[in-house]
Formats: sequence, structure tokens, C-alpha cells
Amino acid sequence: MNYPDHFLYKKSFIICSLNRYLPYDENRMANIDPAANQLTDFHKKKQTPHRSTNPHGCPLPTLTKSLTVGPRGPILLQDTNLVEHLAAFDRERIPERVVHAKGAGAFGYFEVTHDITRWTKAAPFEFVGKRTDVAVRFSTVGGESGSADTARDPRGFAVKLYTEDGNWDLVGNNTPIFFIRDPILFPSFIHTQKRNPQTHLKDPDMFWDFISLRPETTHQVCFLFGDRGTPDGYRHMNGYGSHTFKLVNAHGNPVYAKFHWKTDQGVKNLCPKKAHQISADDPDYSIHDLYNAIADHRYPSWSLKIQVMTFAQAEKFRYNPFDLTKIWPQAEFPLHPVGRMVLDRNPTSYFNQVEQLAFAPANMIPGIEPSPDKMLQGRLFSYVDTHRHRLGPNYVQIPVNCPLRSIPLRTYNRDGAMNVDTMHASQLTYRNNDGAPNYFPNSFSGPVETPKADISSYTASGQVERYNSADDDNYSQVTTFWNKVLGPEERKRLAANIGGHLNAASPFIRERAITNFAKVHPDFGKMIREKINSNVDSNKANL
Repeated sequence: MNYPDHFLYKKSFIICSLNRYLPYDENRMANIDPAANQLTDFHKKKQTPHRSTNPHGCPLPTLTKSLTVGPRGPILLQDTNLVEHLAAFDRERIPERVVHAKGAGAFGYFEVTHDITRWTKAAPFEFVGKRTDVAVRFSTVGGESGSADTARDPRGFAVKLYTEDGNWDLVGNNTPIFFIRDPILFPSFIHTQKRNPQTHLKDPDMFWDFISLRPETTHQVCFLFGDRGTPDGYRHMNGYGSHTFKLVNAHGNPVYAKFHWKTDQGVKNLCPKKAHQISADDPDYSIHDLYNAIADHRYPSWSLKIQVMTFAQAEKFRYNPFDLTKIWPQAEFPLHPVGRMVLDRNPTSYFNQVEQLAFAPANMIPGIEPSPDKMLQGRLFSYVDTHRHRLGPNYVQIPVNCPLRSIPLRTYNRDGAMNVDTMHASQLTYRNNDGAPNYFPNSFSGPVETPKADISSYTASGQVERYNSADDDNYSQVTTFWNKVLGPEERKRLAANIGGHLNAASPFIRERAITNFAKVHPDFGKMIREKINSNVDSNKANL
């Protein structure tokens, strides 16, 4: 009997669950995928188990029996083994990420293939052929950690490069744009993607009310409800730094730039029906796919390209080049090849290396600086602040976050929760700064300044006030996207996907949203309305 692919995944999980209770048999396990076979692989490598100990190194006499007064009596508080077990279990989860809660991680390297030192002095691009270690986390954005990988959602695409000048985090999504352009709207926007605080249910009115009241969301909404809203796993999607950044070369000359990661596997997407089916059969589809590809030595890779804009071009450009809801046209600002990223290593501990992996746009190195992009400016604070809340004030001492290429590391930050020595390659990267003074300036050999690491100088002027950016040309680029990027069938699918989702919102919100989409193109609004009307007629027919 022939089974569809998604059933085979489900079947393999059932077999794997049963095999947990059966003796190991190499022939029987040979056809199970690497992710399902992880425990068996460990067993083959580790035939003789270590003795079990408590966290203090003391051997444990038992892992199945509590200390009681008689066989039916109460448990004794002196059973420190039990107390330690329960206390550790109570604390083994840390706060979930507010956004990007569910994701997959992997490790590898970035290699320079083209010289861009005329634009930047950043360490990873020092010469052609240079390799830099990377950690990458892909994620969905709005869902909780137990949500389905194939849900319609943007995807996070975050890369940490471990450079000699510290860690550089390029933190973006699989789209070159975003929903909003002012960070003060971000908490409200994310609230509309989460659950209604009273019903604890996803609420179409919340989603479409915000979207229709803030039409700068239109561009990203068209990406979200188009084919790329449900990518076929993480390997088959592009990534973008999304924001505008500043590159500075060795002579101190700056330019603006955007970063693009282009998948070498080719862009592939799931149709809504298949995405929905996979969400039931294999909700961890993207994690599963990435892990197995690396385990099978089918290492995924992405080519890094950049767009470059001079300061003079930015001054005269016809719209705000720092507006995150807009792209830079590639016909005017072509892509320049830079290098290639390869992921060739799976995490050995998901919690240590992925759940605790922390990215922040503020982590920049000499040669890469922020631009006036308002959303980027807001993220410079919010990400590191989130990590201090979620992981603690010394989160950077967690090995996966530690700037291991920059050792010895010396700062004037001291103490705080979980301040520990971090071991790597037989070197202590942190010792709470040993006996060095904890103030600056000082006369006792404390860490000194590095003036050459300072940012490039620039002039900023303008009237200080709260500027309304709600109507900064919300439709022209979306019209270009509709007319020149999408084909006839893609337009139909986009309108159908929006109409199917918008149908659940209140009528007055539907009308407002349709009016906005009609400003992109009259046919767009008309097709969405027709889809909603067809849904209404179908519901009436079924009554």
C-alpha cells in the first residue's frame, strides 16, 4: 500500500515511540530517519553508561524509590535526592520568547567569496577565503513554542558570527520588509498576533482591526498571505537583515547597506492545503527537516549579498530609505555577492545551544553600524533587555552567547545573578574580571579604551517632535509587487488567502481592509470581496 509522505512521517514517529521499549536491533532501526534515531546513535557510541550523580557530584543510590516511613508511610524531608529532583524539574524551563518562541538552531561557518573591503572593515570580510564560525536560529514569529512549523507566519532568520572583534548578530526575517515603521507600535502589533486576553483565543478582529487601521502593514501582509507565507521548511527560504545598516571601511568612509541571504537550495513553498495537513501530521516539520538534512550531510547553504547606497543617494532618494516597510529596488541598487554560509553541525543540547541562544541587533562590530531606521533603533534596546529578563543579566556568559573569538574578555560589568566562569579551549573567558578594578578611569591596569572601535561621525539635525509616519506612501511598492512580481495565479492565491482569513473578522473591519487593498489595485480589492462573498454563499448553502 502506498502512503502519502506526511503519513510516513507519522508512521516513523509511531515506530520510534514503540522502539523506545524494545531491545536495540541495528537492522530494524536502519531505515528510521536520523532525528528519530538519535537515542540509538547515542547508545551505539556510549555502550558503558556513566554513574548517575546529583548536581554536586555525589553518586545517587536510586532513581526510582523515594525515602518513606514504611512501604506505605509518608515521605521524609531528608530525602535530598527527591527534593533535588523535584526542585530542578520545577525550574528547568525558562520564560518563553515573547516572539519567535519556536525555532530550530544549527551551527556552521561563513566564508568570504568576494572582496567588499572597499565598503567595510568588518572582521568577517577581511579577505577572500576567510571563514568565521556561525550559529543560526530559524523560527516562526507569532506562535507559541508548541505551535505548528507550517503555520502562515513570517519566519525569523538570525545569524551570530563569532568574530575576533566580538559577536556580530544579523537578526532578520525571511522577508525584506516588516509590518510597521515606528517601534512604539510593536507591542500592540504583537498583541494582535497573540491571544485575546479574555478568551485566550486567536482573534481575527484583533488582527484585522490593527492591520486595516495601519495601512503601512499592507506590503508585509501581501508577503504573509502570498506563497512565501508558508515556506517548505527553513532550508528553502531566503533571509534578510531587513533594516538599513551602515558599513564603514578602514578609511572611515561610510555607506548604507542591506543584507540578503539567498538560499542555495532554491525557494520552495507549501500550498495552504499541504501546510495544514503537515501541521496535523508533523507539527515540527521544519525542525525535523533541518536536523535530518545536516545529519545526512546534506548541508544547507545560503549566499550572502548586499545592496549599497551612498549617503548622497540617500539624501536625494524619492522616499525614506530607512523605512522598514519598503524595499530598495534592485534595478537601482543591485545585489553584490559577498560570501556563503554553510550549516554543517546540529546542536548537541537544544536547551543549552538553541533555547538559550540570544541574538540582538545591538551586537555590532567595528565596520558595521546602525542607520537612522526607527525600527532598528528601537530593537537596539528591546532585544538585549528581553535577554536580561529571560536569561538573566549575565546571559552573555552562556557558552553559546560568549564571544569566544574575543578572549580574553574584560569588561567593567560585575556580579549579578549567574555570574560564572565560562570554560572554553582550556581558557577562562570570564573570571568576574579577576582582581581588576571595577571603575574607570583607574591607575591599576584595568581594561583600557579602544578609540579605533568608535563609530564613524555623522551630522544629525532636525526639529524634535513626534512625527506621524502613518501615511508615508503605503501603497506604491505594493502596487508594483502586484503588477510586476506576482503572476495571475499568484494574485488569485493571495486574494483567496486574505479573503479566507478576513472572512472571520467583523463586517465593518472587512470593509475597511478591502478598501485598503483596493488602493493597491482595484482588482485586488474586488477579488478579496468575491472570495468573502463566495464563503458567505457557501455557508448559507450548508445551513
